[in-house]
Amino acid sequence: MKGALVGAFLLFSSPVFPAELISPEESPDKMRGDITEEEVPDQTIGGIITEPPVEIKGDMTKEGRLRLYRSRYGERLDVVFRNADGEYDHEALAAINHFMRCHYSDEETEIDIRVIEYLNAMDNRINGGGNEIHVISGYRSREYNDLLRKKSRRVAKYSYHLTGQAIDFRIPGVKVKRLRQSAMKLAYGGVGYYPRKQFVHIDSGLFRYW
Repeated sequence: MKGALVGAFLLFSSPVFPAELISPEESPDKMRGDITEEEVPDQTIGGIITEPPVEIKGDMTKEGRLRLYRSRYGERLDVVFRNADGEYDHEALAAINHFMRCHYSDEETEIDIRVIEYLNAMDNRINGGGNEIHVISGYRSREYNDLLRKKSRRVAKYSYHLTGQAIDFRIPGVKVKRLRQSAMKLAYGGVGYYPRKQFVHIDSGLFRYW
């Protein structure tokens, strides 16, 4: 289990609160309540989600680890959410839920394990894994989604961000085109490509791309 121990984030020991796992910078720029150009509307689905998302499984022969950074809050999270035996750590998942909270309302929800595994699978295919993933958007509250819809018709009324099934991100030093190619090869779910804004969207819905 030595390989599953990540510094201060030894999640299989004593109980901790999710927020305690997140390391803030000294002067975070939260931009709370702002709508920035980075929050590009997604084109996830135009109607009610009626079909179940695909099953997404990561490489179960190795631990599931994510190194996340979110500039809005100036927060970092380095966490092992699944060990090499395929067992999930609920405290680690709760920490991810908190990290992926809506920046507009500060609300959080349960992030779909399939999109977490999707992100981990992509990470493992980029330079061997362990990359610091810069998260732009995770969970999106209904209030914030409605606000975005007033600004653009391209915003999906039933976006997967609303159900904790989507993540927008980039990896510094890695071309967005490469991230898109990696997601397309996995064919796990939705793939959105935003080269001008330098990020990709992934979700645990049916495989499709734009």
